[in-house]
Amino acid sequence: MAGNSARRNRRNPGSKKGASVGTGGHSRKALQGKGPTPPASARKGHIKQRQANASVKREMDAKSRAGMRRSGGGGRGGRGGAGAAELVVGRNSVVEALIGGVPATALYVMQFIDTDDRVREAFQAANERGIPLMEAPRPQLDQMTSGLNHQGLVLQVPPYEYAHPEDLLGVAADLGQDALIMALDGVTDSRNLGAVVRSAAAFGAHGVVIPERRAAGMTAGAWKTSSGAAARLRVARATNLTRALEAYQKAGCLVVGLAADGEAEVGELEALTGPVVIVAGSEGKGLSRLVSETCDIRVRIPMPGATESLNAGVAAGIVLYEAARLRARTS
Repeated sequence: MAGNSARRNRRNPGSKKGASVGTGGHSRKALQGKGPTPPASARKGHIKQRQANASVKREMDAKSRAGMRRSGGGGRGGRGGAGAAELVVGRNSVVEALIGGVPATALYVMQFIDTDDRVREAFQAANERGIPLMEAPRPQLDQMTSGLNHQGLVLQVPPYEYAHPEDLLGVAADLGQDALIMALDGVTDSRNLGAVVRSAAAFGAHGVVIPERRAAGMTAGAWKTSSGAAARLRVARATNLTRALEAYQKAGCLVVGLAADGEAEVGELEALTGPVVIVAGSEGKGLSRLVSETCDIRVRIPMPGATESLNAGVAAGIVLYEAARLRARTS
């Protein structure tokens, strides 16, 4: 009888009598913590998340209607030229964009996401910047990103609002300064564009001009490389760069092209103290023929080393520094 009772107790762990059978450690994982509680805007069903979702939907609907109005009208090429919203995907990329100050309208988070340090960093950064968190099922994120490996995080970046090239002259006039403008011809690397924007802001330029086609735009990568300078400096987009340079010449600006075979060295160019537009080309091709012919003068950067050319970001930084140095000396 005693043996039968012991067997019954082993089969029934809830019995108050006799030894009970343990879990063998199978439930140990259930005792582990799940990390800090996510913000209210990231918790499913919470009123703050519903409010954030409704706010983002209203904003996106308004931008969609505005985009339809812009696409249906004429106007001068380049003014307010907003494109489609950009998506930053993947945990590392999203965190870097959030910390780097890249503008964002929403952070999409996959339902039932496994939280790790990067996910928690993304939640914290988005919460600090007031960016709404939108919960979405995996199929929706897969469709949004065209099947890219989003790892459960997708950051929506709004279209960049470009200035018109003429607006940069207005910035200089408002400050009572001679215009110092940087233009890029055929630069297709967004990181190069971001580096130029950063140098232009550091050395007191009034803006950067880029072509509308076959050139890098103000993407999340350019924003991140600019290290916040893109929030302080206007970037204009020209439908036709050659015509934009001619308009600057008519407004009294000297157009200076950077070329390895330029007729003057940059250190000899006293004209940098007046209203000037500096044009840099791509590292491989340099200035295009029409742009080169439009320039009033072409200058070279002396390089005693074996390097044949510099990328646009480095070349722009050198010439903008020289312009800032000469202007400080004559002011």
